Amino acid sequence: MMRRLFDVTTAALTLLLLGPMIIVIAVLIRTTMGGPVLFRQTRSGMHGRDFRILKFRTMRHPRYPDEPDQDRISRVGHLLRTTSMDELPQLINVLTGDMAVIGPRPTLPEQVAHYTPRQRGRLDVRPGLTGWAQVQGRNALSWPARIEYDLYYVRNRGFRLDLRILLRTVVLLLRPQGITGANGVNPGFPAAQKASAAQNSPGTGGVTAASGNRAPWTVPYNATATTPMDAIPAEEAS
Repeated sequence: MMRRLFDVTTAALTLLLLGPMIIVIAVLIRTTMGGPVLFRQTRSGMHGRDFRILKFRTMRHPRYPDEPDQDRISRVGHLLRTTSMDELPQLINVLTGDMAVIGPRPTLPEQVAHYTPRQRGRLDVRPGLTGWAQVQGRNALSWPARIEYDLYYVRNRGFRLDLRILLRTVVLLLRPQGITGANGVNPGFPAAQKASAAQNSPGTGGVTAASGNRAPWTVPYNATATTPMDAIPAEEAS
């Protein structure tokens, strides 16, 4: 109850204080990239319930098919991403109860579909604006590492850990790093065939898919940035 009260109070006060800035950002996006101002996407929330996440648009519409995502990021969008101001509309997600101030970042349903039962533990709490994985390296981390940090938070969350996350978040806002992966895209989940192969490798702890043809996501925790992965547009994965 106290945690939810903190979330609502923090989101409401931040929206009130930053209201003028939010209006200016919306006008800049509209005049430089056209509509819509907001980027909406389905993400998986607490207990796997889908919701629509809100972000300020950072990419203009493609000029031709298969235009690289990096080329689509506008100057305004680059500034918003560098300062993390593109995430401000998610304060509305906090007010509606879909998100919290602190928690694992919400991921795409198609990624959640490949979670192992243990990895689904990161869905036991509301997703957050910032979290333990975010302050440990954000998108510079491999997905296995991010999920392990999130699971650690779910098991150990409390006032002291939340305070550490908030303080580190302030530092990262002042000195941004790990916002996107190489070439302006964030590393996605390992490709299905790679994950399938990984489950047969020693030490991966692989499991068999419960149903259908979906390969479980079973990449070792020590997977690095060089592990083959499906790239995800920067605007869609953070």
